[in-house]
Amino acid sequence: MTPAELEAARDRLVPDVAADGLRVLFCGINPGLMTAATGHHFARPGNRFWPVLHASGFTPRRLQPSEQQELLGYGLGITNVVARASARADELSDEEYREGGRILAEKVARLRPRWLAVAGVTAYRVAFGDKRARIGPQERTIGTTRIWALPNPSGLNAHWTLATMAEEFGRLRTAAYADGDG
Repeated sequence: MTPAELEAARDRLVPDVAADGLRVLFCGINPGLMTAATGHHFARPGNRFWPVLHASGFTPRRLQPSEQQELLGYGLGITNVVARASARADELSDEEYREGGRILAEKVARLRPRWLAVAGVTAYRVAFGDKRARIGPQERTIGTTRIWALPNPSGLNAHWTLATMAEEFGRLRTAAYADGDG
């Protein structure tokens, strides 16, 4: 993909991969330009979302971003805190995060996933006004939906390795399947 093609994707919206009653609705910060250009979530080659999803046991094999619709068959989905695509998350304003959190809460109330998993604790803190949030399960719920803050799988988040991220995603998987049906 050329730099011009990526730049042309700026501010584009990427449709959610979602359905009612999912086990886990994963939530990115916002689409990157590669995601917006391809229409596939977590599409940048250095992003570790897809490898971590498999390594943690959520999927039986490593899916490619172009196979994102297969997540629905596993009771999983993907959305974002902020819908607008940008080259970097630091291009987003706190107001965009707060408005995104409001819209996300409405979406979660409508779709009723068991868990909302926000991949980026800093984005979660700003979007939901919870300055003390840490990685892991949160006290807050949206209706009956529990919330888990996950590490951001971006390759820029270097202090989380693939192994330590897979461990944290695995903790969520254990909680999400604690009722024994899957």
